[in-house]
Amino acid sequence: MEKESLLRLSALSHPHRLAVFRLLMRRYPDQLPAGEIASVLALKASTTSVYLSSLTDAGLIRQRRDGTSLRYSANTEAAAEVIDFLFMDCCRGRPDLCPPLTKAGQTTKRPYNVLFICTANSARSIFAEAILRDLDATRFTAYSAGTAPATSPNLLAIEMLQGKGHDTSLLSAKHTSEYQTPESPRMDFVFTVCDQAANEDCPAWEGQPISAHWGLPDPVKATGSPAEQQLAFQQTYGALLNRLKAFTALPIETLDTISLQAAVDTIGQDHLEGTPA
Repeated sequence: MEKESLLRLSALSHPHRLAVFRLLMRRYPDQLPAGEIASVLALKASTTSVYLSSLTDAGLIRQRRDGTSLRYSANTEAAAEVIDFLFMDCCRGRPDLCPPLTKAGQTTKRPYNVLFICTANSARSIFAEAILRDLDATRFTAYSAGTAPATSPNLLAIEMLQGKGHDTSLLSAKHTSEYQTPESPRMDFVFTVCDQAANEDCPAWEGQPISAHWGLPDPVKATGSPAEQQLAFQQTYGALLNRLKAFTALPIETLDTISLQAAVDTIGQDHLEGTPA
């Protein structure tokens, strides 16, 4: 274990290898092709290949062949083993310094604060905020924001939400920085619902909320006839509705952090097909 952990720490000691690993962690459970990784991090294809090979050899990432190409994803179990190795002596004698890796679910009586992030905060994250608010406003307080927000939510998105009976009066496009001030509500969950937002190396959230990537295509970019564009919005809405129904059904109070993280990751992998609702 020690030799393997030291190998992994050595692999992460290079800033570009660390950047590749962090990107795959942010995008987990997505499996990314090497070309996309190189593009996001502005790296040469040849050097990206070398970094991916080193991280794969160290067991920090997994490789899967998809036709003629290879796709890569983070090995979260290996990451946990590295953390355990780093804190082993601390946790033997100084539990006050150890990270709360397996803390139980929230026991306070306030609702869980949930933040949905996409780039423009105009459609996907707006959908998620409105859906969760109407699914279970007793247990959850929903928010949304963008890393580069539009001036206002997309008109088609607002019209669709209104047509499905959602109150849109509280919806607006906001920057993520609005939720990272000392006065901001402390988030319990943070979900990225677009790849671009997940790709960005954002500041850590106060309080270590459960985070997951629930990436979906941007319906605003859909082309074709008005009916085809409308269908793209319907599919996005349906996919988020399915995921949020599964999320609100989780017994959050009884799950430890590791189990809860695994559950929200699974929701991001499942319920991918949205059915018009």
